[in-house]
Amino acid sequence: MSPAGAVQYGSVAGVPEPESFGRLWTIRTVALLTLSISTVYLGWRLLFTLDSGSWWASAFLLALEIHNTVGLVLYTIAGWRVDALSPAPAVDDTELSIAVLITTYDEPAEVLLPVIAAALELQPAHETWVLDDGNREEIRQLSLGLGASYLTRPSNDHAKAGNLNNALDNIDVDLIAVLDADHVPGPGFLQNTLGYFDDPSVAFVQTPQDFYNTDSFEHDVVRGDRSFNEEAVFYRVILPAKNRWNAAFWCGTGAVLRAEALRSVGGVATETVTEDIHTSIRLHARGWRSVAHNEVLARGLAAADARQYLLQRNRWSTGAMQVLSVDNPMTRPGLTLSQRLAYAATLFSWFDAWRSLGYVVLPVVVALSGRSPVGAPARVYLPVFATVLGAQFIALRLLARGYYPPFLSVLFEMLRMPAVLPATMALRGRRHRFQPTPKGRTGSDRAQIAPPRLLVLLAAMSALAILALPFGLAGLLPWSYQVPAAALVSAIFCAGNLVLTVAAIRRIRSIRFAGERRNAYRIEVDWPGAYDGLPCRVVNVSLTGAQIELDPEVEGRGRGAGGSVSSLVVSTPLRGDIELRALPRRLLGVRATGARAVGLAFAPGQLDARRELSLAVFHDPVAEAANMHQRPERPALRATAEPAEPRNGQVGTPEPSQPAGVRPRG
Repeated sequence: MSPAGAVQYGSVAGVPEPESFGRLWTIRTVALLTLSISTVYLGWRLLFTLDSGSWWASAFLLALEIHNTVGLVLYTIAGWRVDALSPAPAVDDTELSIAVLITTYDEPAEVLLPVIAAALELQPAHETWVLDDGNREEIRQLSLGLGASYLTRPSNDHAKAGNLNNALDNIDVDLIAVLDADHVPGPGFLQNTLGYFDDPSVAFVQTPQDFYNTDSFEHDVVRGDRSFNEEAVFYRVILPAKNRWNAAFWCGTGAVLRAEALRSVGGVATETVTEDIHTSIRLHARGWRSVAHNEVLARGLAAADARQYLLQRNRWSTGAMQVLSVDNPMTRPGLTLSQRLAYAATLFSWFDAWRSLGYVVLPVVVALSGRSPVGAPARVYLPVFATVLGAQFIALRLLARGYYPPFLSVLFEMLRMPAVLPATMALRGRRHRFQPTPKGRTGSDRAQIAPPRLLVLLAAMSALAILALPFGLAGLLPWSYQVPAAALVSAIFCAGNLVLTVAAIRRIRSIRFAGERRNAYRIEVDWPGAYDGLPCRVVNVSLTGAQIELDPEVEGRGRGAGGSVSSLVVSTPLRGDIELRALPRRLLGVRATGARAVGLAFAPGQLDARRELSLAVFHDPVAEAANMHQRPERPALRATAEPAEPRNGQVGTPEPSQPAGVRPRG
């Protein structure tokens, strides 16, 4: 979050600068050299190091290593060039008719309001429609009150895909911009994407998905205050690299699509739960072009806790399996070879979960049995293995353009494994019911989430193998170790896997990712304000409340403890002063500076004021050199006698022992 308090979109230069020839040459050279080394290594392993006495372990390890190399081949193809397509010029006016479609099912009003308000502000001229599959009167009134059109349907068959197809039947426009209910578009969302449609063969333009709740389950910090998001490597590297092959696919939200193209393939695909990539395959097979515009132009809510995260990854992997079963791009007529490879790199990547499982299970088996999976001396094999593994690691780091922090990337492979494995086992399984990822408030308690049993089992297996090692080396097990060195090396791998599985379990059970305490997501700001005429600092806001700081010399003169409605005036950088009615305040704590931290809940209604506040946070262009992930530092709160947990309807109240606005990280 920038010090000015507005969510940042894009950058000063728009899309990233083109890679220099030297950097691109280095990345490609290292990748090709690594693939050559890996190929020679696999040949050596196949011809000279298979152990017939432990053929099952030997074949298993070789299969894992082959899978590694195949994955690197696909990753090299995917990341060969990220900036193959020059960005189109911005468009301020167009003859094409446009409708911004906001799909929703059960998302609360406080999540939808910023999206609708921001969509209505977009340029050039367009229609804004809220497609409510929940058929809720509250959302109808919200939409119409803000100035958007509202559309529902008798049933919600085929979930989001059916919702969009219903809109195509009822809204006659040239282009549709699709936004999920939580994805707030930035000011240039339409202007920076419409230029590509000057080419009549372009079916859609997809922008990167990014998120403003950077304290989510899938976020962390890698260096200093730089935010890591698990999905960034796909949206900022892999997806734009697909432009080279005309194989960028629609990712559900943050995209603009040509209505004619959708109608030419029978509308949005309804046979799978990942209608976006499935529809993209059909569009490419019909000869349409696609574009990945590598600039963040909308931000939404990432999975807040482990339940949401695992549900989302299970749906994505299930959808990938359904696509392979129903409309396999490897055999679908009309696709080019490069498009088939590009889709294969994405769809088959879900099977990486089996490789991750294998690298946990195999060391346990070897450490317990004392049988070596490699028919070569350890002094020969280990240096060669370490060299190849190190080269592959460096190549992956370079191909990922800095979006591959080692520990976090491997940790998230472990975290999504319990969700992905069941999906891949049901390649031709039953029809999967679409389950949207919950957004907004997910609960009122702070109960810890039980970790998946698979992770607990893998941790126990690794711990058992480590504990059994000294007994095996001493000959105290019912069986003897044929190769003690193999058991010792495998136990070291078990120790590393134990660290990863325990870290995954701890992250899932972490109290900071437990039930939501807020009705709406709290955005940190640093704005001046006035509370009942007294000067204050506004330190975080949502659409249901705010947290302010009052100087101790004036705090006692403010009212609000007697049950009356108070006035809060927020001075925003470009929207000016916004006045809101606030319900009685609650003292949350006292900072080291003596300032009082006070929590406020906004009175019901106030649609105009909340719209202005939403635009001030999400849609005002501010100094884009500021980093959206940097938040103002404030001294910690001291606990007070009054409880800090909010009442129903209040917002933005951290624990008393926690600094206000702190974003805990793993």
